[in-house]
Amino acid sequence: MKYLTLALAGLVALLQYPMWLGKGGWLRVWETDQQVVAQHEKNQKLQIRNGALDAEVRDLKQGLDAVEERARSELGMIRQDEIFFQLLDDRRAPPPSAR
Repeated sequence: MKYLTLALAGLVALLQYPMWLGKGGWLRVWETDQQVVAQHEKNQKLQIRNGALDAEVRDLKQGLDAVEERARSELGMIRQDEIFFQLLDDRRAPPPSAR
């Protein structure tokens, strides 16, 4: 009787192995679920970024204000007959050395 109990317990353990650790087991399903959640979060961030880029592209195609703003800020361009003034902040300049 003792050997029969041990044999049945061993058989149950062998039958449980594929369910827990096999190719389609619970651990693999849990890991895959975690990967899916992480990918959904990454996709959400990318969709937000793509929305912002799409809005910027539409703005650049439709309006000249965005093009002018880019030309001024990134390329340092000014309009014809326009005078450019650059104001320096005295607070940022290092103090003169006292001699």
